[in-house]
Amino acid sequence: MNKTDLSEFQEYLRSNSLVQEKYIRFYAQWASKFLAFSTRNNNLSHDLQVQKFNNYLKIHEKVADWQVKQANNAITLYVHQFKNRNEGSSPQTEVDKACSAGSNLIDELRQAIRIKHYAYRTERKYIEWLNDFSLYMKQVKNKEIDRNLKSSDVRDYLGHLALKRRVAASTQNQAFNALIFFFRNVLQIDLQDLNKSVRAKRGQKLPVVFTVEEVKEVFKYVKGENLLILKLIYGSGLRVMELTRLRVKDVDFGAKLIVVRNAKGDKDRSTIFPESIKTELLDHLKKVELIHKKDVASKHGEVHLPYALSRKYPNVAKQWHWQYVFPSVKLSVDPRGKKVRRHHKSEKAIRSAMHSALKKSGIPKHASVHTLRHSFATHLLMKGVNIKVIQELLGHKNIETTMIYLHVIRELNGAPESPLDSLEQEEEEDEEEKE
Repeated sequence: MNKTDLSEFQEYLRSNSLVQEKYIRFYAQWASKFLAFSTRNNNLSHDLQVQKFNNYLKIHEKVADWQVKQANNAITLYVHQFKNRNEGSSPQTEVDKACSAGSNLIDELRQAIRIKHYAYRTERKYIEWLNDFSLYMKQVKNKEIDRNLKSSDVRDYLGHLALKRRVAASTQNQAFNALIFFFRNVLQIDLQDLNKSVRAKRGQKLPVVFTVEEVKEVFKYVKGENLLILKLIYGSGLRVMELTRLRVKDVDFGAKLIVVRNAKGDKDRSTIFPESIKTELLDHLKKVELIHKKDVASKHGEVHLPYALSRKYPNVAKQWHWQYVFPSVKLSVDPRGKKVRRHHKSEKAIRSAMHSALKKSGIPKHASVHTLRHSFATHLLMKGVNIKVIQELLGHKNIETTMIYLHVIRELNGAPESPLDSLEQEEEEDEEEKE
């Protein structure tokens, strides 16, 4: 990147209010570094260049995670926004062309994922696992991934993850699902005999649950928007992802319901809305609406819409009722559409607030934001709510998943007396009789 290009990129960020003034020079530096790095690695696809650049920053330059994220935002803004600003075709059109070309297996995987309307986080994870599988094939088997892959390659890779890298069962299952999808939908190969592969096993684990008093204690150390978020997760039994994706239209104050769209398994459901936070949430939405009006005035304000709604209804994306209840504090580039939008609040920010509150509260439990969802279910059971109702509120596919909270109730209601305590109590009574 020459000095003129660097200066123009900074001015582009400034004039479009994409980055705060104090960060603009850092965004330009990250873009400049990546361009120099990509020149030395021009044999790789753009995705692999970015992944390799991230690894380089972490290993060789020892940068923090937030800096890596900032660097990725800078790269996206430069490549998909700044460089395409004067071209006749939109960045999205260019992405579609790259995907339809079919020259790269990663592009084909990405296209297959989007056809099936999988979440962006799933797309990102599946591509990461395909890259990891590709690296394994090169380093261990000295082979490239192509259309001649066999089920034995996947079986050996899963065994490598379990025995050599000792990954958790859930991690190995994630890799397994990614490769199953890749083989079936891209290579058109049905994997056979994978039951012989070494699989990491995970026994049944009881969820960590707060007592009512512990929930109150955690809430003492959270303020503002984050407190409202944690109250909503606990009061409605939402997953963190469901909370962040919540839109204005899906909160029904009159019916006291929250509609959860495109949840796990791509299903919709409704859950209860806690009346106690109604006023607080209405005040919050008034502030969010002001932010949205400013975005619209600055020629932004267009939110991401699921599926093809943005093409079917071009003007809906800027309407108030489609906006996120908890939007991000800044504008960013949509990783798929490459448009500048205000995304929803990050899950990482919510988890960070919860972690800080737990640390201050001194509660000696290995808990997380998701513990509030577990607590929601357990506390309803303790109040006598039917377990089938709780299953529907949580969105569990099988009742067996919800039944695990029955085991937790036994713990919270108190275990039976230990025989050792009974023995010592009898000895004390005998001593009293002797006296």
